[in-house]
Amino acid sequence: MGILQTHKLKPGMILAEEVRDINGRLLLGKGNRIEPSHIRIFKIWGITEVQVFGAIGIKDKPESHVNPELIEKTEDKIKPIFVHVDLDHPAVKEIFRLSIEYRSRNHVLEKEAALISAPDSQKDHNNNKGFLKKLSEKKINLPEIPSIVSELNEVISNPLSSAEDIANVVNKSPSLTATLLRIVNSALYGCPSKIDKVSQAVTLIGTKEIFGLAVGISVLSIFKKIPKEIINMYSFLRHSIACGIVSRILAAHKNLPHTEQLFVSGLLHDLGRVLLYIYSPDDSLRILHNSRKSEKLLFEEENEYLGCNHTHIVQYLMQHWKLPIILENNVFYHHNPIEAQNPVPATIVHLADIMVNALGMGSSGERFVPPLNYGAWEDLDLSTSCFELVVKQAIHQFNSLETILQG
Repeated sequence: MGILQTHKLKPGMILAEEVRDINGRLLLGKGNRIEPSHIRIFKIWGITEVQVFGAIGIKDKPESHVNPELIEKTEDKIKPIFVHVDLDHPAVKEIFRLSIEYRSRNHVLEKEAALISAPDSQKDHNNNKGFLKKLSEKKINLPEIPSIVSELNEVISNPLSSAEDIANVVNKSPSLTATLLRIVNSALYGCPSKIDKVSQAVTLIGTKEIFGLAVGISVLSIFKKIPKEIINMYSFLRHSIACGIVSRILAAHKNLPHTEQLFVSGLLHDLGRVLLYIYSPDDSLRILHNSRKSEKLLFEEENEYLGCNHTHIVQYLMQHWKLPIILENNVFYHHNPIEAQNPVPATIVHLADIMVNALGMGSSGERFVPPLNYGAWEDLDLSTSCFELVVKQAIHQFNSLETILQG
């Protein structure tokens, strides 16, 4: 008996230990003969290795394929971005290790977005601490949430609504319909057969989950362009998508219901920064510049410069749009989850944000890896042993989903 990586499996091999997906669902029981369809399902669900009878080798060590000099160079290069965290903490230590491995394998060394020089004239700080006031006084004309999201909310709130009722609302938007179906048919769900109707998708993943996905897709479609002088929109989307995927996988490892709510929470967690970048580009540029110069965390620099940070801004937006309170909880508290009314899902988004920043999968503007809230981490009661599998599963799902949500 030995461990084989999934890509080395051959039809006819006998499974020595049962294989389950991240939700705990049995994919194949011990003693079964592995068929081509099983190998395909393992790959769909991000299963990277299984135990089989008669296997000679054990799993390859990841480090064996990476030049030790590159590992060392990567570690030296990225250590400065971990300056705000305790590398001796077990969770942070494992995240740091995975960061070095991922960045070495994918040649992702520390990359700072090219920034325009800060404006020569120094503005009075007191004049800049009013972004939330401008929002509340409606001096900034925020876009309205698409009407289809409001319609969906009404339908989903009705206990007598059917999958067909929900599908009829979604089908009013061909672009939303196409995107939802592409997501459901992606590696994110790994359906054994193609889903070609929204009603089937609702039955498969649930009404609240369809609503959450519709919200996430619709909101991202509103904010398509960030001034390129501030940050690359493609990089921002990569960070948001990766955080959504990691949040969903972490939620599954905790056996939480409604994992799609965590996906959407991760997807929207830095939405407040988009508003800053679009509606206050000069201030945003100065904040980014100051953060790099002072080596402060970006949300701390936002607090100092604006009197608020991106979480306060997105909270206002979510309340303005009357989005579900659970999404607001997870997004608003993602830097301080211990204070959340429901801390577990907020902590998952918090942890996902840390992991994605550490891996360097896109950027929302933050150069540094945010600090881990130790109290929230202890309450989450999650083993660091799952981190490596979470990263592997996230990369697998990310590659299939990235192009979908950009479209």
